[in-house]
Amino acid sequence: MRLDVVSIFPDYLRVLELSLIGRAATDGLLDLHVHDLRDWTRDRHRTVDDTPIGGGAGMVMKPDVWGAALDDVLAAPLPAAPAPGNVKDAPAPPPGARPAEPRRVLVIPTPSGDLFTQRTAEDLAGAAQLVFACGRYEGIDARVAEYYAAHGVEVREASIGDYVLNGGEAAALVMIEAIARLRPGVLGNPDSIVEESHTGAGLLEYPVYTRPVAWRGRDLSTEQPVLLSGDHARIARHRRDQAITRTAVRRPDLVAGIDTALLDAGDRVALARNGWVAPAGGSHPVPLVIRPAREPDLDALADLAARTFPDACPSFLTADQVAAHIAANLSPQRLATWLEDPRVVLTVAELPDGLPALTCDGAAAEPLPRGALVGYSAVLAELPDADGALPVGLDPRPRAVTVPDDADGAGLAVELSKVYVDARLRGSGIAAVLLAEAICDADTLGATVLWLGTNDANRRAQKAYRRVGFRRAGTRTYDVGGQQCRDVVMVVDPRGSQQA
Repeated sequence: MRLDVVSIFPDYLRVLELSLIGRAATDGLLDLHVHDLRDWTRDRHRTVDDTPIGGGAGMVMKPDVWGAALDDVLAAPLPAAPAPGNVKDAPAPPPGARPAEPRRVLVIPTPSGDLFTQRTAEDLAGAAQLVFACGRYEGIDARVAEYYAAHGVEVREASIGDYVLNGGEAAALVMIEAIARLRPGVLGNPDSIVEESHTGAGLLEYPVYTRPVAWRGRDLSTEQPVLLSGDHARIARHRRDQAITRTAVRRPDLVAGIDTALLDAGDRVALARNGWVAPAGGSHPVPLVIRPAREPDLDALADLAARTFPDACPSFLTADQVAAHIAANLSPQRLATWLEDPRVVLTVAELPDGLPALTCDGAAAEPLPRGALVGYSAVLAELPDADGALPVGLDPRPRAVTVPDDADGAGLAVELSKVYVDARLRGSGIAAVLLAEAICDADTLGATVLWLGTNDANRRAQKAYRRVGFRRAGTRTYDVGGQQCRDVVMVVDPRGSQQA
């Protein structure tokens, strides 16, 4: 790659002789040239600017001087391309084909340009020549960029951020370093760029640490023991989760632009933990809120419950049996009773901005409106009230569930009665977050065991429960509309999220 920088302060660019960029230039990996714009002036004062036409403050850089300079620099010979390793194996060009012209790009740093990003750097790293025109004062006469663009030169007016500098030199240095380090051989270890901020999915880089392990009251062996585990898969997952968390907190705009095709199941869970959901079939994540249910939610929540409960039912149940169970156990009245009972924790997943239309399981799905509820959970504590009554809707505790004592010699069982997610959001990580919230809620209620029942044929649900620490304890029978069903009973110890 040939790099040309044109400036009225060529000494400003001497820092390019330092560090990796300077070494790459010395080693011939970069062909670096810095030019003094005044060399193309024709008056004894070496004038490069004039007053704005139409009036106004400041001075504008002259188009005739810039035109003369850029004509010469853009016509400069380029470094010879490396010879192919095996010409015999190279594909023959089609008859009459002309060799491709080398890509030359004129880059004009300006606060009014397009935002320079890592994607821009990756794109420009493939050019044969980059010419940086560093303006000063009020900038370069706009006709310069327009002229070269109109005459077939690729022109990129670029800004490194929403602020104004005295000239384009500092911005050019930033862009050159970002671009040049992506060229082969410039970095000693090419793997260094693989997990950097803004690469791949566009996440910020995870926090990094080195020895000593313990420093000024911060001990990584207790704070982040996974980093010392030697388990490279767990370490990679931990770091990826940290990158997602950091990006969600610091740059939510980057999260909103992530291509969901680049995310795996763990990424989706981490996003959901941090207030974003990446639905299957969607192009980008959308905001997600996990919150306590409120009275205005009751109708929408009952509708969600009615839509999602059939997903967990065995195929032998009739529609009438399922409808009878929903009417008796998932009505707005039942949900209102739970909402008013302090022994019940009712949590919902909400999409504050809604969800655009997408394809789910091969079929087009309608968009969801702002504030749509797409998931919920219900946790019921086995605590009698003043009259000795247990919460309405609490299922009888199966014999397979044992209740360990706490430090005071008392134990408490809590049932995870409901946890459902809209079919359009399956695999998005919402269920995992609702489960984690349920375990936390059970711990807050003082539970020593959290249990649930799920149909024994529902392998998908059982797998999801195991991922957050539940284990199989036995079975039970469960009535749905008068039909007896067989459930698997699973338990977890919610204290400190330890498995029971």
